[in-house]
Amino acid sequence: MALCGAVMGGRGAPLLGLLLLGKPAFSTTRVACGKNRRLRQKRAISERKLTRYFVDHRRVRVVGGQGGDGGHSFYSEPRKIFGGPDGGNGGDGGHVVLKADQQIKSLSSVLPFYQGVHGGRGGSKNCYGANGVPVGTSVKEDGVVVADLTQHGEEYVAAYGGAGGKGNRFFLSNENRAPMLFTPGEPGQERVLHLELKTTAHAGLVGFPNAGKSSLLRALSNAKPAVAAYPFTTLNPHVGIVHYEDYEQVAVADIPGLIRGAHQNRGLGVAFLRHIERCRFLLYVVDLSVPRPWIQLQDLKYELEQYKKGLSERPCVVIGNKIDLAQSRINLPLLKEQIDDRVIKELLLHLRELYDIYVKTEQSQGQRPVKW
Repeated sequence: MALCGAVMGGRGAPLLGLLLLGKPAFSTTRVACGKNRRLRQKRAISERKLTRYFVDHRRVRVVGGQGGDGGHSFYSEPRKIFGGPDGGNGGDGGHVVLKADQQIKSLSSVLPFYQGVHGGRGGSKNCYGANGVPVGTSVKEDGVVVADLTQHGEEYVAAYGGAGGKGNRFFLSNENRAPMLFTPGEPGQERVLHLELKTTAHAGLVGFPNAGKSSLLRALSNAKPAVAAYPFTTLNPHVGIVHYEDYEQVAVADIPGLIRGAHQNRGLGVAFLRHIERCRFLLYVVDLSVPRPWIQLQDLKYELEQYKKGLSERPCVVIGNKIDLAQSRINLPLLKEQIDDRVIKELLLHLRELYDIYVKTEQSQGQRPVKW
């Protein structure tokens, strides 16, 4: 049974509401509530939780697939009982392949063990590809670099599959018309590899803890690294993209803060310094509010040079940060006396100049510049 009731609207017009079996067909209250309700936004992952997800080192054991055994059989059909040998060769085992993927930013999805698909009797198997690894992954075996995946789509065969065995048909000859010999498949290659992720970016922000590197990256790009008033807020590298009017993009990496003795692995220094290796030019961030800020610059260059010779000689820009503090305004002229006088407010122009120099250098050497 349907019931219909009329309610007067604001201008005297009747507002009809249809009720079916005592239940409303629609509710204006729910409609209004649905319009005002906002979509739930995902909460940003905190730096502490991000530390669990971000993995830049992984030990992986890889084993190629076992080759299939050769077949041992003889052909037979009605009226032809004693046919020749028809045992086929076994299939080759599958390879384990590492492939660089631009969309992957961490080694957390890489498992500690991979094995290729085993070959079958008389047929080959396809290669078995491992999970993708981030661009910038360095593959080491016994401390020696065996592969460096720096471009999207690059592949490295981590473990070769074993060759398939030979069937008895392979040994057929004029002297031996009924060979009984066949060979088993070979085992796949087994290796233990160490994967290290080195952040790939055009520029790297280098400085001591709480120097303001993350705040600067927020101002230059759309990256949202954690910012707080205590040191070691940033525990993992963050990459921000700076967009220019001619559609060029420059990647800037926020490297976790270094301390004195970082090249001796103090404060996880080696783990942080590893991400600076691939940066084509460096942006030194100096805290102007501390006494004698130019000492910070000297210490940073010393740590880089001790970690890898020539790293401190790369093209660079020195950025004086926290200029809003009173002590910083006093130290700024003193810092300019110690280094070349650069206009810090034109940082983006200097950043683009360094990027253009890098592109020309790579092209002159016949190499392809890294694009984002």
